[in-house]
Amino acid sequence: MIQSGTKTWFTAAELADLALPGLPRIKRKVNERAAEERWALAVDSRGAPLARPRAGRGGGLEYSIRVLPAISRAELVRRGISIDGQVHSSPDGVGADAAGIAASQLWSWYEAQNAKTRAEAERRLDAVQRIERYEAAGLTRSMAVSAVAQEGVAGQSTLWAWLKLVEGIAAHDRLPCLAPRRRGGGCAAPIDAAVWQYFKSDFLRPEQPTLSSCYARAKEIADAQALSIPCEKTFARRLEREVDPRVIIARREGAEALRRSMPAQKRSVAGLHAMEIVNIDGHKFDVFVALDDGRIIRPMMVAIQDVYSRKILAWRIGETESAVQTRLAFADLFRDFGIPKHCLLDNGRAFASKWITGGAVTRFRFKIKEDEPTGLLTSLGIQIHWATPYRGQSKPIERGFRDLCDSVAKHPAFAGAYTGNKPDAKPENYASKAVPFAEFVAIATRGIAMHNAKTGRRTETANGQSFDQVFAASYAQAPIGKATPEVMRLALLAAEQVNVDRKTGELRFMGNRYWSPSMSNLHGRKVTVRFDPDDLHQALHVYDTAGTYLTSAELLEDAGFLDVASAKKRARQESDWRKAVRTASEMEDLLTAEQLAAMIPDYEDELELPEPQVIRAVHHRGTAAALKPARRTAPDTNFMERFAAAETRLRVVD
Repeated sequence: MIQSGTKTWFTAAELADLALPGLPRIKRKVNERAAEERWALAVDSRGAPLARPRAGRGGGLEYSIRVLPAISRAELVRRGISIDGQVHSSPDGVGADAAGIAASQLWSWYEAQNAKTRAEAERRLDAVQRIERYEAAGLTRSMAVSAVAQEGVAGQSTLWAWLKLVEGIAAHDRLPCLAPRRRGGGCAAPIDAAVWQYFKSDFLRPEQPTLSSCYARAKEIADAQALSIPCEKTFARRLEREVDPRVIIARREGAEALRRSMPAQKRSVAGLHAMEIVNIDGHKFDVFVALDDGRIIRPMMVAIQDVYSRKILAWRIGETESAVQTRLAFADLFRDFGIPKHCLLDNGRAFASKWITGGAVTRFRFKIKEDEPTGLLTSLGIQIHWATPYRGQSKPIERGFRDLCDSVAKHPAFAGAYTGNKPDAKPENYASKAVPFAEFVAIATRGIAMHNAKTGRRTETANGQSFDQVFAASYAQAPIGKATPEVMRLALLAAEQVNVDRKTGELRFMGNRYWSPSMSNLHGRKVTVRFDPDDLHQALHVYDTAGTYLTSAELLEDAGFLDVASAKKRARQESDWRKAVRTASEMEDLLTAEQLAAMIPDYEDELELPEPQVIRAVHHRGTAAALKPARRTAPDTNFMERFAAAETRLRVVD
């Protein structure tokens, strides 16, 4: 409860509760009024501050009655709350502290404003300083204001308003006080919750409808329900104010756009050396090329790049991106530069093929089997790293492909064959010619050489040098694994697993049949065959599943129905086959059937019968069988003798 006649300092909450004329009746509005009129920086004629920290829990500021409008002060006197408008002195330093706190907050606000607001504050301060200079020269304030207004700075009423803003303000705190405080026109217009939900759901769709079309549909919904909605700009401001920009990006543009809204990760190669890590990828050129058979294609290149120097080391150009191209590109790399330690590649079919990465348990494509053949990279101990699918930033070679799009695809020799890099970017001479394949390969090869030799590169390791120079300097000092002839044969041959025929021992592969006499002990077994996909007429090399070399299998060619030469060749093969089997049988040193029969031991004519220990009496049931005369036969004297001998040893057991 405020005591009458003694109160001269008031908080914003107290002023709101008093409901004084000329002041708002809400605490928040009183604080806004205090900030707008700079109550915290106001001083009296003696320089004493008219604001001070509030004593008690919660802090805040108290304002002197002198900062209030005249009508508010008169109401306080009328109510008897304050006898007069005199300022009661505060303890030393307290008012200064309050002014310092308020000035610090004001400057913090000023620093957060945009350049336009700060420029306007500086212009106003310059006008105030001009007025003060005229006053120092002997003019009255009115004459000084009129003189500055005639200079075209602002109107006289505007200049008087600026002077009022800095009245009682220290010279070094005038700039934030003069900064314009533009505010909206009050509370935001209300939007029905259901209409707002519809508008948000419509706007945050992957189809990315415009805000105007979403507002039009929301207005139709509101009109159907007899609801009034504010203008489109109100929807736009609320959307900007309430919906997280990241949500807008994710819902309208997708997860990849949201990822790109974050700063990219920068990976350093300073600790690497040449041929330590390579990365491989495919690139389809935007050029029409004519093959020898007349077909028109866009050629595909598989290229391998050194990560440290960014030099393109090996490449193959063909019709499609395939495991064959990849294998041949790696063979070129091994032959010319050696074997790298690591390889970065994506999960494309050409790279995740069993021929290339078979045995790698982390690839993202094809079913992984325990008995699958070991791929080229896996067998050479090259550590495989899989790049994130559909993310060009994961592979440095994508930056090199961008250069080739300009230097190769747009080469003058390809004028008329260039397709454009997207469907809506076709040149005027689109599809007017196609380049012969051999000519394209020759120009692309020169273009890659120029790409590697270009100086002025700004990569981490180049520093103005070319990719060739960076690679050569590091390659001369780096430990590089060299490719042996065995490794080259391994690189030039692809691998696949097949089953040997259980009856004939032949291999059926790629529509052909392969066989050799040395495959006689492989019937029904699963084996790994290595072959050259470019020439399936050559012999297959057969390995067991563990990688041990077994034999080679020649191609079995189909013969003509009346081909006598083929029939004679077949007869010779069968003869040789029988002769080889006969020779192998003789080497086994087998026994004849007569020798086997002679080695069986003889048995005695009389077998020693076991002696029974217990005798069971057997009685006939009925008399018919007993009375029926038995057929007379010659007595078995031997049997009777044996029976008599056994009878003497019988004993009866109860």
